[in-house]
Amino acid sequence: MKLLVGLGNPGRKYVKTRHNVGFLVIERLADKLDIPVTRPFFRAQVGQVFIAGEKVILAKPQTFMNASGQSVAPLLNWYKLSLADLMVVYDDLDLTPGVMRIRPKGGSGGHRGMASIMEHLGSGDFARLRVGIGKPQPEQRDTSDWVLGKFDRVEKKEIEATVEKAVDALYAFVKEGINQAMNRYNV
Repeated sequence: MKLLVGLGNPGRKYVKTRHNVGFLVIERLADKLDIPVTRPFFRAQVGQVFIAGEKVILAKPQTFMNASGQSVAPLLNWYKLSLADLMVVYDDLDLTPGVMRIRPKGGSGGHRGMASIMEHLGSGDFARLRVGIGKPQPEQRDTSDWVLGKFDRVEKKEIEATVEKAVDALYAFVKEGINQAMNRYNV
């Protein structure tokens, strides 16, 4: 069994913002699999599906980004999964739009959602898929306005393509494991 978690903020105000790219990836995967990710469970919206014979839980924490660990840790515990069964998808300021990176473990990189998950799990030894959203221009010093803003027309096309690639990477993670997913999608 695998737990695939996309990070974001709940509510209409945050739909399709840069910070919600994790939600976008999970929603796109759910659309492709024709399953809803709407059942409330441990402060998340969840859905269940089988991919290549393996049960997969899709989750979108509804705790707001900075408290994501309050949802992810109980989900992992409820399903009796190890850290190796978890993949978290989230936005990354240090990667340009259109770029994504998969890692088997690591730090938070300053991402508060990831910091919350690591704090609640007591470890950073779980897979993550970072989707680039780029950095604000120097004159736009406020990072929170940037991450809570919507993609411009050019970025939107890049993000849509990256979301599709991220969905494929999640399939690879479930079917073949983290190393194969990294080999194929970290180009």
